[in-house]
Amino acid sequence: MAHSSSNPPGSGHTALRREVGVIGLLWASVGAIIGSGWLFGAQKAAVAAGPAALLSWGIGALAIVLLALVHAELGGLFPVAGGTARYPHYAFGGFAGMSFGWFTWLQAATIAPIEVQAMINYARHWTWARGLLHDDLTLTGTGFVVAAVLLGLFVAVNFLGVRLLAHTNSVATVWKVAVPVLTIFALGVTEFHGSNFDVHGFAPDGAKGVLTAISSSGVIFALLGFEQAIQWAGESRNPRRDIPRAVLGSVVIGTIVYVMLQVVFIGALPPETFAQGWGSLDYPGISGPFAGLATLIGLGWLATLLFIDAVISPAGTGLVYITSSSRVTYGLSRNGYAPQTLQSTDKRAVPWLGLLIAWAAGVICFLPFPSWQRLVGFITSAVVLMYAGAPLAFGVLRKRLPRMERSYHLPGGSVVSPLAFVVASLVIYWSGWDTLWRLGLAIVIGYLLLGGYSWYARAKRMPNAPRMDFRAGQWLPVYLLGMGLISWQGTFGGGQGNLPLWWDIAVVVLFSLVVYYWALAIALPAEEIERNIRGVEVVDTNGH
Repeated sequence: MAHSSSNPPGSGHTALRREVGVIGLLWASVGAIIGSGWLFGAQKAAVAAGPAALLSWGIGALAIVLLALVHAELGGLFPVAGGTARYPHYAFGGFAGMSFGWFTWLQAATIAPIEVQAMINYARHWTWARGLLHDDLTLTGTGFVVAAVLLGLFVAVNFLGVRLLAHTNSVATVWKVAVPVLTIFALGVTEFHGSNFDVHGFAPDGAKGVLTAISSSGVIFALLGFEQAIQWAGESRNPRRDIPRAVLGSVVIGTIVYVMLQVVFIGALPPETFAQGWGSLDYPGISGPFAGLATLIGLGWLATLLFIDAVISPAGTGLVYITSSSRVTYGLSRNGYAPQTLQSTDKRAVPWLGLLIAWAAGVICFLPFPSWQRLVGFITSAVVLMYAGAPLAFGVLRKRLPRMERSYHLPGGSVVSPLAFVVASLVIYWSGWDTLWRLGLAIVIGYLLLGGYSWYARAKRMPNAPRMDFRAGQWLPVYLLGMGLISWQGTFGGGQGNLPLWWDIAVVVLFSLVVYYWALAIALPAEEIERNIRGVEVVDTNGH
């Protein structure tokens, strides 16, 4: 691969190595899906929705499947590093590309801290770790230092190179899948009360409990991660064939595991633990839900295994997301939204500056969101906002460039794509106003950082300074402000309650469809889209 025209002077290597096969990609996505979500998701969802949490998982899985199908076609079409940050750039140009690039980076950089927080939560089982958290599960001063060190370990492993990282992650993921599967069988065989599913009614909090569990209680968060195969696309040996397989395969595996975990968790609970209702669910050790439950029903060996897994599973997921964060940083630099020095790689082809930035951002996350539940609420909306760009880009590319060769062609894409965008908008809305206004502040920070650099690059006439293409992206601020306004007036997470349930959902659906078709109508013309694609693919996919 010739990079003389694209390498920043004096920055060192800037090429990624294509060394990851289909198993490495599949395990990257599965390893991201099965992390701290399985340790906490079933308990949080049961508290929010009771046995109807099963409906929450079903709706969440449907939402993720729709988004994954869209990503599978795009990932095979554009096998580039940090892909989810780039698709809107192709279709809508600089302003939308910069925005979704920031959304993508934001989720990648903040999930690793969630996994660290999960490790510390479960570590309270050991006496030495009890001083790391306050009673409300927020970090103490010592806990903050320990969390920063753990995050630093994830970064250190990444410096060993992507091939070793992929092998390490594959081994860890086999363990991460095996332990929850063993937990399903152990709980299901040892203790199962079918009456638990209707003793307080199947859906004690009705539809609102089901919908709240999807975003605020960790259901969507637990199922996220399929896009990791796409973020690693720049290092895949056969991306056009392997990425769709890895994306769709990981969603199937993750959905089966999480639904079965919810079933056995509800069924294994002794009835007295929720005698006052699901919202009052409590038992010794509930801060580590599955381990505490295993101890309660006499499975001490399983509890010990789960406490060990509570270190391995979140650590594996955090490791993957630190990797992805650095690749998204690399992609942002390729697109001209960040300094070219961020493309620098070391002798192992590791984007080292991106790793250091990921560590610094993760440490900052421990400050305003120092508990697992707070981080999950924030990141779920950030992640789905990132995902919302893919259906829009998909629709534009199908309309403008229908003859492009696609290794995976999504059947019914013209229907699936707008439906996926609507579903993403609903999940964002269900996150609640308390979460979304904080996300809004994070978006403003991103515009100041990336927008400020882009303005500087254009003022200095730098060769890779991006065009903003505000006309093609004019729908985006309307969408962001509109979703914020609907959330503020809605009933979820501190909203004003002026939009009652079901009416609010109808408003979100209608608003999303208007934005979707508006965006398709004003997207860049085909020749400009092709220019954007050529501008980045030439440096990412021409060789090794």
